[in-house]
Formats: sequence, structure tokens, C-alpha cells
Amino acid sequence: MTETDKQMLASEQLYQDAKTVMPGGVTANIKHFPPHPIYMNYGKGAYLSDADGNQYIDYLLSYGSLMLGHGHPEIKEAIYSQIENSGTWLFGTPHELEIAYAREIKKYFPSIDFLRYTNSGTEATLLALRFAAAYTGKHKIAKFEGHYHGGYNEVLLSVDPEASEAGQKHRPNSVPSSKGISASETNETIILPFNDDHAFEILKKHGSEIGAVILEPIQGGFIPANHDFMTKLRHVTEELNIVLIFDEVKTGFRTNLGGAQALYNIKPDVTVLGKVIGGGFPMGIVGGKQDILMESSPINEKTADAVKPKDVLFHSGTYNGHPMILAAGLRTISILEKELDQVLERTETLKTELERLFFQKGIPMQAIGSGSMFNVILTEKQIRNYRDYQQSDMETRKKIDYKLLDKGIYAKPLNRYSLSTCHKDAEIEKTLERYNEVLTDL
Repeated sequence: MTETDKQMLASEQLYQDAKTVMPGGVTANIKHFPPHPIYMNYGKGAYLSDADGNQYIDYLLSYGSLMLGHGHPEIKEAIYSQIENSGTWLFGTPHELEIAYAREIKKYFPSIDFLRYTNSGTEATLLALRFAAAYTGKHKIAKFEGHYHGGYNEVLLSVDPEASEAGQKHRPNSVPSSKGISASETNETIILPFNDDHAFEILKKHGSEIGAVILEPIQGGFIPANHDFMTKLRHVTEELNIVLIFDEVKTGFRTNLGGAQALYNIKPDVTVLGKVIGGGFPMGIVGGKQDILMESSPINEKTADAVKPKDVLFHSGTYNGHPMILAAGLRTISILEKELDQVLERTETLKTELERLFFQKGIPMQAIGSGSMFNVILTEKQIRNYRDYQQSDMETRKKIDYKLLDKGIYAKPLNRYSLSTCHKDAEIEKTLERYNEVLTDL
């Protein structure tokens, strides 16, 4: 990143300053990349500007959260109006927006009978697993190799395992992805191979212990599950009384307004949403079947009497259903109802043209993804899961990403691409021009 170093003296200095107050200079490990992260200080539409004044077309979009781009005026107006009309930005009590937003979500996710709000996708997946345990009485969980569901012990396993530790392809090991995870926690989570029918053999073997199967229906937001695989998974989990949880934090409102489950025409028992749904603010949702969600009800529905705390699934949070965020979320949905199709069309255009460009340069590449997200994967081989993806040409992809940073295209090295309503034809054309320059130099 030699050219980038010359242009980023301010970012480098800020990073050195940050290391004096935060471990490694960051407050989220994913935000770091060598030699140092780029410090941004302004965003508008599809663009970011860094501390040195360099401008970028932003394809990271806060890891996909900003479906409307940076600083959308209607989101600002929604927030200002909510504060002005309510006189406050936090009630600490129930309020009408909780109901209005829930109805909008239910409209697009028919699998959701009831829902609860959280403050992040990580909180939501954690709560979803608790619902499954309370409902089934079974406390082991199963997750798929390479799938990410948040930064807590039960699921921070086999997210990105080394090949030497991962075990057999059809029967993966449970490998901690962090320090601080005990052996007992590792053993409580069973790892399944994605897009592989051997997963059903494992589930049937441990079905009496497993209360939940959680997965990203589109792994990482770009590797889709096979339709037949998803159909079988739904059938097997029903047969074994296992709660099927779709983690749609990445795919909700990005594949389409109904999420990945609408593409597969499958109703999970529980759905987890995050990122886009809050318009760029911290928010999550757990929604699903009525009898599962009612495990958290503080009242007995038949007698209307209060239930003892120990006899109900605990879920609380001061900021759950934050009125300011729900106002932003409602406005986000209303805009996407009008503009999402255009985003999907432009995404397909970018994917197609990138594949054509790489082909012309003689570099094997697939732009894999569904909806407004995709990834640039350098291989001709079929990508069906984490292990396939790891065998692609990561080193060349990383070189391309760093050169693109020098030319004003921001997608954190090796990360997926997300588009917004602000990525218009001009941004697509400029991106293709910069790619052409980089691939020619390469």
C-alpha cells in the first residue's frame, strides 16, 4: 500500500493516537486492516472522505447497514420530526412506533407472528437461541461452518477455521474463533457442513440434544444455500423438533424486501434481522412463531396474571424499540418500497460488467451474490461453502483491493460489496473505470 501511505499521514497519526487508548487502536477488530485503517470524517450519499481529504465511492456501507447511503435527507427529517413531535428521543416506556414498525415487518416476513426488538443483530441472535432452548428444552445448538452470528461464545466457533484444525469436510470440528471460549462451550455447539447433505446425518444423530439450528441462508451475504438443501433442512428440523433460525441480519431488505426466505419460499421458525432495518442505527429484531415468542410474555394470556420472572424467558433492554431508530427504520422501508428494484438492477449491471472485464483481462472471477450484495471471488470453481471460498485466489484479490483504495474505491480488503440507493450509473461507471486501470496495471 505504498501510494496509499503517502496520502494518509492523518490516518496514520490518528491510528497511532488510538493505540494509546484502545487495544490495537480499534474498538472493533473487524475495522482493522494493515498497515492501519483509514479514518473517515465525512460521508454523503455513495461517498466517504477520509482525514486526509481523499474521497471514495463506498461499497462497504457500514458492512451493509446503509441501504440509503450516507446522510440521507429523509432519514434526517424522520429523526428530527420524531424528536420534535415527541419532545424527547427516549421514553423508556411502550410507544406507538413499536406497533407501527412491527406491522411493517410482518407485512414482508409472513413467517413472523410476533417479534421483539433488540439493539443489534448480535443481541438478536443470542435472544433467538434462548427462545429455542426455552421452547424445546434442548440446549445444544447447531451452526454451519463459516457462518457468523455475532461475537459471543456459543456461535463464535468455526467462523474462519484454519484448514489444519477444521476437520473433515463432511464432519467439521468445532473450532474456537476467539480466545476465552471454554471447552465445554465448544462441545455444546455442533458444526455442520453448509450445502452438504451430510449435515442432515449429523442432525439426526444429535437431534435429541439440539434445540436450534441457526444459519445465514446466504452465507456471508453472498454464498447462497442450494434450494434443495434448504427444503431438506426445513423438513429435518421439523421432524426432529429443532427450531430453525434464519439469521437475516445481512440479507433482510438487501436480497429483497422479504429477505432470503422469500427467495427460498421457506418459513423458518424464528427470523433475526438487523443492519438495514434501523436505517444505519443500532437495532435488531427477533421474530417468529407465536408459540415460540410467547415464551417471553410477562403475563399469562389466559388469566392476564403476571408470570413469575423465573417462569418466563428473560428479555429486556432500556433501548429496545428506540423511538428515534424506529422512525428511521419506518422511513427506510418506505423509501425502499419505491427504490429497491433500481438498486437490484444496478447491482446486477455492476456484477455482469465486472465479470466481463476480468474475463477480458484473463483473470478467473465470479461476482457471487443475490440482491444488492455480492463478492468478487477469483476462481473458476463452484463456490458452495466456506472451504470452497478459502481456496480462491485471496492474495490477488487483496492486491486488487489495495490498489482500488488508492484510486478511490472503498471496500475493506477482501470484504463483500454492498450498494445503496445512492449508487447511480455514474458511480458504477467510475468503479468499472478504476477496476480497468487496476487490472491493467496488475
